Amino acid sequence: MKKIAALTMVRNDDFYLRKWVEYYGAQLGPDHLYIYFDGLDQRIPDFCAGTHAELHEKIGSHVISAEKGRLKFLSDRAAALLAEGYDLVIGVDADEFIVVDPKLGQSLPEYLSGRKIRTSLSALGLDFGQKLGEEGDITDAQPFLRQRHYAQVGTRYTKPSIVARPCVWGSGFHRIKGHNFHIAPDLYLMHFGYFDRKRLEDRFRDADRVGQGWGPHMQKRARTIRYATELPARDFDRWTRFARICQSLCRPPYAWNKPAMFELKIVVRIPDRFENIL
Repeated sequence: MKKIAALTMVRNDDFYLRKWVEYYGAQLGPDHLYIYFDGLDQRIPDFCAGTHAELHEKIGSHVISAEKGRLKFLSDRAAALLAEGYDLVIGVDADEFIVVDPKLGQSLPEYLSGRKIRTSLSALGLDFGQKLGEEGDITDAQPFLRQRHYAQVGTRYTKPSIVARPCVWGSGFHRIKGHNFHIAPDLYLMHFGYFDRKRLEDRFRDADRVGQGWGPHMQKRARTIRYATELPARDFDRWTRFARICQSLCRPPYAWNKPAMFELKIVVRIPDRFENIL
């Protein structure tokens, strides 16, 4: 079995980080999780016990400069972990979860150990929304995937999150500089950052995020809820298969190492087989 680490950087994000530690800790073991808190004013929560969690000097004061600095730092940390003996490093935000399709009956380490990865591996991105009128506010009483069933299949979250050798991630882990990407079958990156209207509205009011310039970004991404609510839900297996082929073959003219999908807006309903994973 390959030795795999997962790393992330957070600021004021205990809600997602708790789930991140719970999920990746169960998959990889808590001692293989590396969590960096952006700012010495942060607090390391008790649920991070057993992980490698540490405070770091705050990186930047505006979203653009901060994001570049954050990914440079995490790229350097991933390179160091690979040099220390890890076979793979997973780099994701705290609201992102790389999931193997349950139909395979494999854990994440089992799946990745069976893949030949030269530089990086991407999971197909699923950006979860909230179907207003059908799905209520998110709660801690049940797993996420029993409360949310609709996601946009797009290119934004098909990220080269899994690396096998030192490289430099672009902002948001969206690309690796100087390298192509390879989308794995039956592997998904599930993004939950905009899957609850109430939680998103609270983020809009967060003075720290607004001060860093995140307001326009969050407003733009809030459309995921509108898509989940208004667009027809398509068959998961058929349309994720189409998306993998399309994103593997198509590139935007401004970035050959990012996937493209003709600006198609495709919403799928997540099969019940996923409901106990997260």
